[in-house]
Amino acid sequence: MSRSDRIRAGARGRSGETVAAWWLRLKGYRILARDLRCPVGEIDLVARRGPTLAIVEVKARPDRDRAAEAITPRQRRRIEAATGWYLAAHPALAGCNIRFDAVLVTPGRLPQHLEGCWEASPTG
Repeated sequence: MSRSDRIRAGARGRSGETVAAWWLRLKGYRILARDLRCPVGEIDLVARRGPTLAIVEVKARPDRDRAAEAITPRQRRRIEAATGWYLAAHPALAGCNIRFDAVLVTPGRLPQHLEGCWEASPTG
């Protein structure tokens, strides 16, 4: 992938995260963190609504099938590890119900919020 391709992909990802954050806000979520990077992984969005803490992976792709397929098992493990790191840094959230969600962002369509699209692995 060329440097210009990476730059365009990064811009598309940031734009997708902005759209997803607004979509979640409209659904009553409060965004606690965005583009969280830590030594063990990264999380696109951390959102809370009531007792539920949603760890959200955002995928912006030309179509929904490609967006959904882009969440790989390796990526899920890294997100789960980053979630542990985030919770250790924010002990007040330890009592929340943790859920792994995805928001798929595609051109010309409303975002699709997939609640609970995977469960944490036993070692995650």
